[in-house]
Amino acid sequence: MQGDDPISDGASWYAEATVPAPERPRLTFDLDVDVCVIGGGLAGLTAAREIARRGWSVAVLEAQTVACGASGRNLGFVLPGYLESLARIIERVGREQAKELWALSERGLDYVRETIRETNMPGVEPVNGWLSVAKFHENPGLSEEAKLLREEFGAQAEAWSAEQVREQLKSPLYQNAIHFPRAFHIHPMNYARGLAVAAEQAGARIFEHTPALSLDPAGIRKRVVTPSGRMRAARIVLAGNTGLGALMPRLADSLLPITTYVATTAPLGEKLNQAMLYKGGVSDSVFSDSHYRMIDGDRLMWAGGMTMWAADPKRYARRLAADIRRAYPQLGRVTVDHVWSGTLGRAVHKMPQIGEMMRGVWVASGFGGHGFNTTAMAGDLIARGIVEGDKTWRLFSPYDLVWAGGAGGRAAAQALHWTRRIRERLNAQFGRPADLREELTFPADAVVSKMANKTAGALAVAENPLRAASDQTASQFSVPELTAAPANQASDPPAARDTIVPGRRQKPARHHKPVASKNPNPDGNDGRKSKAESKMALEEDATSAADGLPADN
Repeated sequence: MQGDDPISDGASWYAEATVPAPERPRLTFDLDVDVCVIGGGLAGLTAAREIARRGWSVAVLEAQTVACGASGRNLGFVLPGYLESLARIIERVGREQAKELWALSERGLDYVRETIRETNMPGVEPVNGWLSVAKFHENPGLSEEAKLLREEFGAQAEAWSAEQVREQLKSPLYQNAIHFPRAFHIHPMNYARGLAVAAEQAGARIFEHTPALSLDPAGIRKRVVTPSGRMRAARIVLAGNTGLGALMPRLADSLLPITTYVATTAPLGEKLNQAMLYKGGVSDSVFSDSHYRMIDGDRLMWAGGMTMWAADPKRYARRLAADIRRAYPQLGRVTVDHVWSGTLGRAVHKMPQIGEMMRGVWVASGFGGHGFNTTAMAGDLIARGIVEGDKTWRLFSPYDLVWAGGAGGRAAAQALHWTRRIRERLNAQFGRPADLREELTFPADAVVSKMANKTAGALAVAENPLRAASDQTASQFSVPELTAAPANQASDPPAARDTIVPGRRQKPARHHKPVASKNPNPDGNDGRKSKAESKMALEEDATSAADGLPADN
């Protein structure tokens, strides 16, 4: 806290509830190792631990401190699956490969749980369960997905009716849900610190405040330069996510840098326990808004909001408090005592980027929004790939490194988020979700559509797989004097709608406006709200759209 300000100055609640961390040295000398891991987040620490457990020498270079980014500042949800929907995964890779990918995601969840148990990790406090809830109206797809997961994927997934949900969560907004009893939530910073200790106990070395300034991947021994020392290694693991911009710009450019915001409330007393009987994690949106859990027995930790830049977290306190009031009006006005942000990297295909991008250079990135199980999975896959020659990581080959569109891609993603936010607010205010979702046309939609068309290449799905040292990948990520290895013999997947060619300007796809019916409803109502109502909602958000903070009551 600072002065009389009731909200911590961007400090997370986790900072007041973390286990002590040892001071780790900078790299101030030259060092030779088998593997150099760049990035001290969850993926990098897992990879370092697993490589060290297999007897190889490994060192981690972290520009700041362990898990100082999104790895230690998220809600701590440990979930099965991926950010991308199961239906889209099946559509892209087929049902059988989708089953293998799902099994890997479950294995990542198990890795986190087993690591906590094996190391007797302090301060992590797992709490079981996660509910993904439909809001405003029933979603039959949740029941269908739960059945598919149970019957074909062997997952523990339960379809909950609206009545079951409302018995546990006393919110007027909530309908049916899908429940994952094996999911859980934890204290993410304490887990990351415990993981770092486990990696060191296995033999890994961790250097903090040691940014990698340059990388020369040519030759058998790759060279990494830091401010006060140099490192040589036969293998490099790039696990720095969006922080690798200067070191490997093309890798960083394949990610959308999304900043999300998290708040904790002051104690709410017994009224919170009456409103929220369920103690697992809850998500009522597949986007960045409204993911939460109970902490300390009578407080809420609530995540929401999204910007393509790092805004002042304190400006989001009022908005997050308003989101809580909409979901649980019986709580009345809530007081926010901490609010903070974290920046994550998300690929346009919403899947992790895992594999060997050129000979001896491995990548683990793109975990944003669904990172605990996938970072654990990626670290283990890469360790097995490097030490044992295991090829399981190739299951992620259909999800290549795709340019995220630069400034245009970020602008389009931000505009789409604002549009969804406006629609959700109108749903809550006017209670006509189907009409508003399907028929109401906003002026903002036209802006989003135009921006999306201009950045069609940025939002396209990955076309060419991330193959082990393929000629194409080497050319995309080459540096002077880089020698590409022989191309992988695996066949490419069928080409999808658009193809991104690095260095070539893409022409946006042409989109034609559908011809609207003059009278779509038999009762003569066109399904739209009045101009006054729509204008009111739009003006409310437009007052602060410039900085990404929609106004709230």
